[in-house]
Amino acid sequence: MRKDRIERCALFFLWFFSMCMAAGRADAGQVVTEDVRQWARQVIAQENSLQAQTGTKAVSILYFDNQTQRPELDPLQKGLAVMLITDLSKIDTIQVVERVKIQALLDELKLGTTGLVDQSTAPRVGRLVGAAYIVGGRLEPAKKDAIRIDSNLLSVARQNSIGQPASSGPFEELLRMEKEIAFEIVRLLGLELTPAQIEELRKPLTTNLNSLMLWFQGINLSDKKDYNKAADAYQSALKIDPAFKPAQSTLEELRALHLIARPPDTMQVLERLRQQVSVNDRPEPDDISKRDHSAAAQAANVTVRWH
Repeated sequence: MRKDRIERCALFFLWFFSMCMAAGRADAGQVVTEDVRQWARQVIAQENSLQAQTGTKAVSILYFDNQTQRPELDPLQKGLAVMLITDLSKIDTIQVVERVKIQALLDELKLGTTGLVDQSTAPRVGRLVGAAYIVGGRLEPAKKDAIRIDSNLLSVARQNSIGQPASSGPFEELLRMEKEIAFEIVRLLGLELTPAQIEELRKPLTTNLNSLMLWFQGINLSDKKDYNKAADAYQSALKIDPAFKPAQSTLEELRALHLIARPPDTMQVLERLRQQVSVNDRPEPDDISKRDHSAAAQAANVTVRWH
């Protein structure tokens, strides 16, 4: 009997630890590390013991399915999720599941990006990450080359839809469309925001869509472990918009994890140059004398002045 209690307690702590991992800081990073993959494997192994969360405001944002027949919009499948996660993470009254947890589960379950929006799969993912609510959606074509973003806010426990935020317009209005969906999710969840939170929620990641799409491409390349190309995409995004902080953060994350080479320090570069040309910081008197009497110096009639 005591052994059964110990096993149940151990199982509970494992589940509790997994849920804490899942509902951590959504902006903690964009690299799927081995620790995150190990978490995903453990959660899947304990899946039968997990239950849907009903007393929390934990929200999981799944990827969007691109049904526009426009491959150039594929980066938005993850990109829209990243934007919504970043925005909703600014609200301290809810927990938002980190994107890397979703990606790790996607990899372990071998679902594929579009598999996460399947009616039967989405509630399962919600239970695995300990979310009370999940948001999925689609990108669909609209009139005159416009796009429509359809999303669905689901209760994991009841497995029913709470609402279906949507917005449409030309691609150039992507920032507006994403904000409309974010604020509608907030309304459906019954969250009350302060004026400061509303103002913060309205701020875009960047106002340059080219920079934004390059960042999304970099995140996707990082998920594929193509870290050098991911870094190139991040750097290209920063060339377009040097103030794009998320792109700088993801680039620094790759360097901090030693997944790409860190650029050499300026002083190191100067030291290497000094060693290559054999220049002394301050020449010895004999050196000056030798240089003054050298044939080359006499011919050139050059005066060398040291400060």
